[in-house]
Amino acid sequence: MTGRWIEPLGLLEGPAASACLAQGSALPLLGGPLAFPLVRLLAEGRVIGILPVQAIPGAWQPLLLPLTRRPPDFAGIAPRSPGRPLVMGIVNVTPDSFSDGGETAGAAAAIARGHAMLAAGADLLDIGGESTRPGADPVTPEEEIRRILPVVRELACAAPVSVDTRHAATMAAALEAGAEIVNDVTALRHDAAAAGVVAAAGAPAVLMHMPGTEPRTMQAEARYGDVVLEVAEFLRARVAALEGQGIPRSRIAIDPGIGFGKTMAHNLALLERLPLLAGLGCPILVGLSRKRFLGRLSGIAEAARRVVPSLAGALFAASRGAAILRVHDVAETVQALAVWQAAAAGEAPEEAV
Repeated sequence: MTGRWIEPLGLLEGPAASACLAQGSALPLLGGPLAFPLVRLLAEGRVIGILPVQAIPGAWQPLLLPLTRRPPDFAGIAPRSPGRPLVMGIVNVTPDSFSDGGETAGAAAAIARGHAMLAAGADLLDIGGESTRPGADPVTPEEEIRRILPVVRELACAAPVSVDTRHAATMAAALEAGAEIVNDVTALRHDAAAAGVVAAAGAPAVLMHMPGTEPRTMQAEARYGDVVLEVAEFLRARVAALEGQGIPRSRIAIDPGIGFGKTMAHNLALLERLPLLAGLGCPILVGLSRKRFLGRLSGIAEAARRVVPSLAGALFAASRGAAILRVHDVAETVQALAVWQAAAAGEAPEEAV
């Protein structure tokens, strides 16, 4: 591991954050409203020290700007209220989805699910035609395009649409059909033509961490020293590489890849130390909805019944700086976020008074 990192500690919300920001004893995380009064300095994988923000050495100050500055709204989608993450609804057009058993494998069912999610408050939709669960069979780009294109064409008329794919041909077809965003679990590494497609289209992209580029075997590669630093270094390198290929940082969101080549311990460490990733200056997407580790923690074997554990994880991620939550249960997530924001602020929003 190489390089320096400033890791925010002791995150504050609501009136406490505002008071500490006003007196200069805390700094805003990605523009606020979350704030941090303490930092951990790391260099070459070692902890240099834990300090109040006022004591950060001058040589480390340049690392603060991307950490504290508000990044551009991802894909131009403004949050519904300051600090409220965007809610990305998952639309799987697959017969072997781990989360719903293929309930929306047909185009008509997927389109209906997408419209229902928008009515429930989703800010954008993520449409995929290939399952990326461990052990899933790969899908050819031709089959993937056949599955998703009618869904993309319809739903792109109603909301911003992201295409969840590893394949450049699928990216190109979906973007032409109206999708605006590319979400690649391999961070545009699986297909050599992918970065060129995204750059030429001027599309925003989500870059996710996964060891290797093959979901079928990723769990066998879940070996890390410090998983959080290694994921951060990977994403830093990918952002820099893609900037060099014509995709500016302002169009990139990052995803630590919860559950992708990670053990439960890895997943929990990434959630707890999520603010470290803010140092890249990109919006952070977290997708943990209905995942297996939540079932192990909660004792719920059936993925579709993991709504409550998913909400708990989503709210924790939001409290650690996640800017986008990728979820199956949109209505419940929107409702939970409304309560979390009101409680953190200590007051009800005007429309609810």
